[in-house]
Amino acid sequence: MGEIFRSAGGSPANNVILALENIKKSYFVEGHRIDVLRGVNLEMKEGEHLSLTGKSGSGKSTLLNIMATLEKPDSGNLLLKGEDPAKFSDSKLSAFRNREIGIVFQFHHLLPEFTALENVAIPLMLNQSKKTSFERAEKMLERVALTHRLNHKPAELSGGEQQRVAIARALVTEPSLLLMDEPTGNLDNETGKMIIALILSIAEERNLTTLFVTHNQDFAAEMGRVIEISEGVVRNI
Repeated sequence: MGEIFRSAGGSPANNVILALENIKKSYFVEGHRIDVLRGVNLEMKEGEHLSLTGKSGSGKSTLLNIMATLEKPDSGNLLLKGEDPAKFSDSKLSAFRNREIGIVFQFHHLLPEFTALENVAIPLMLNQSKKTSFERAEKMLERVALTHRLNHKPAELSGGEQQRVAIARALVTEPSLLLMDEPTGNLDNETGKMIIALILSIAEERNLTTLFVTHNQDFAAEMGRVIEISEGVVRNI
């Protein structure tokens, strides 16, 4: 892994999309230090599907947020496509995240006042015309079988439909990395299976690198590789 970091700034080495080296993160709660991540090392290659499991409070969401560049580690290195986001200005980091990383959470986080089409178009409108953004958003919603819901607001959609809109929004910018934090956690088992199948189908089409955080061992097994976080480090299962 050290070779990847020594060659930072160039093309991803050996098709490695995401590389983490000795990532550490602590929090202070009521004056007590809690070491959540104690030296995480991980590589994800282009097109790889990985599931991250672990007990509640083990640091899964913290690790995902660091991968998503939403949080900074206390120490350690992260490279995404050979780039070091820690060196970016806030504006460059925001643009980089919007372009390269798609994120789906357990709750859809759709904007309630906007339609499905508008919600999916928003990430595109930072750099493209409204017309182009809406055209691409409509195609993405068609891919998740929601053409008939373009003009519906989140409150008018079922839980599964809301999550499909969230998936469309995460993928519409054609990111290199898709991160999912318990995306089926609020869904029934059958709807959850459908969501996983949909995500994997699109990921295979695009050779997309995906990380799926879940408690569900059956869903975890659908991914090509399963890792567990325990005592602040990750290991293959």
